[in-house]
Amino acid sequence: MQPFSVEQRSPGGATDTVLPEEGYQRGLSSRQIQMMALGGAIGTGLFYGSSSVIASIGPSVIACYAVAGVVIYFIMRALGELLTHRPVSGSFAEHAREFLGPFAGFVTGWSYWAFWVTACMSEVTAAGAYINYWWPQIPAWSTAAAALVVLFTTNLVSVKLFGELEFWFATIKVVAITAMIVIGVGVLTFGFSSAGEAASVSHLWADGGFAPHGAWQSMVAMQGVIFAYIGVELVGITAGEAENPKETLRKAIKTLPVRIGLFYVGALIVLLSIFSWTSYSPGVSPFVQVFAKVGIPGAAGIMNFVVLTAALSSCNSGIYSTGRMLRGLALNGEAPKAMGRLSERRLPLPALTLSTLIMGIGVIVNMVSPDKAFVYITSVATCAGMWTWLMILVTHLRFRSRVRSGTVPATDFPMPGAPVTTILSIGVLVFVAALMATSDDTRPALYVWAIWFSALCVAYRIARSRTRLPDSPGA
Repeated sequence: MQPFSVEQRSPGGATDTVLPEEGYQRGLSSRQIQMMALGGAIGTGLFYGSSSVIASIGPSVIACYAVAGVVIYFIMRALGELLTHRPVSGSFAEHAREFLGPFAGFVTGWSYWAFWVTACMSEVTAAGAYINYWWPQIPAWSTAAAALVVLFTTNLVSVKLFGELEFWFATIKVVAITAMIVIGVGVLTFGFSSAGEAASVSHLWADGGFAPHGAWQSMVAMQGVIFAYIGVELVGITAGEAENPKETLRKAIKTLPVRIGLFYVGALIVLLSIFSWTSYSPGVSPFVQVFAKVGIPGAAGIMNFVVLTAALSSCNSGIYSTGRMLRGLALNGEAPKAMGRLSERRLPLPALTLSTLIMGIGVIVNMVSPDKAFVYITSVATCAGMWTWLMILVTHLRFRSRVRSGTVPATDFPMPGAPVTTILSIGVLVFVAALMATSDDTRPALYVWAIWFSALCVAYRIARSRTRLPDSPGA
């Protein structure tokens, strides 16, 4: 099978020569993508979900985020090498199709679509909780539904508007978390405000030690930590609509270690130094708690607005990416043909609409089980996300094998330490998946994922019989 950028099979089995970004506008500037990459890793997993992880494992959350951050960096470097080889629309799904075969591309494409659909369910769940901070009398499900409608509408205007909204969403997140770190360091250094009386780096090992509930409990919590990095791979989806994608995406990936070190590890060190880990309450943003206790007028409300922005930003990105991924599947005959159509604004309107409607299931989950909704939905999203990241790594192994055999040219942006780092990263993801089986809250997600994968196997057989897809690369 030829790369998608050269050949595409229609539902009738015919072959057409197209470009992967056919019909799209290259409307995403370098400025927008760089800020999207900078703020893309900052979401509700850090602002909202980290409170539950802190409460369950204490200061060892810092080590968990650092370890997970290293793995995510290697995943993104693997993706960066693949994108340098071929910056194709559909990104890792098309790379999997090229190097692992059409079945891998089919499963990866649909799994990434499911990844963002379920992730957006968690984001609107969080948005409802944040809005309730100001208006507790309004049901969370109604505010979640309203947020989803507004974001869907913005995605229907143009890709340039999407990029500009994400630029400012990311700017707000970056400024807010930087301000929190600066203020936190000021509290620790100069002891101002009532929080300064108890602030101390000794909180990192006091109150039961660095891992108060033991190393095993800390490892089990990795599922929630991995989820916090959801969205870092989004820059790969922009390849079909980015200006000068090879250069832009390379710059975005190179800055990842700094982003992880500052915005995750650095922020958590400050948070857990200002107050003891026992002071943070599950279900309440630790950032909101810090600003409220520091005593800055209106700071808690401002920070709540910031984390609301983070949730809306992530959901906005999810709507964007699911629309593009679903259209790519349709163009390969792996989704309903109608999903491949573009609107007059050159946007994948049918794909966007269907994806957003399914995201609305998250609103229903909020109505039925508001207390457990976030945990269940993020667990399913984590399974889908880890599958996507696993396919990036496995595809990278096959790519490197082709490079060594001389059938594929090497790139000038190689992944450091590969293939050892690639194999180690795969091992960590498999280990986290195994850990999910030990928790009553996350185990159901594995059952759901097994059902989903089985359904994809059946769907692939049907799609293959209709489009006469080949069985393996090079067929």
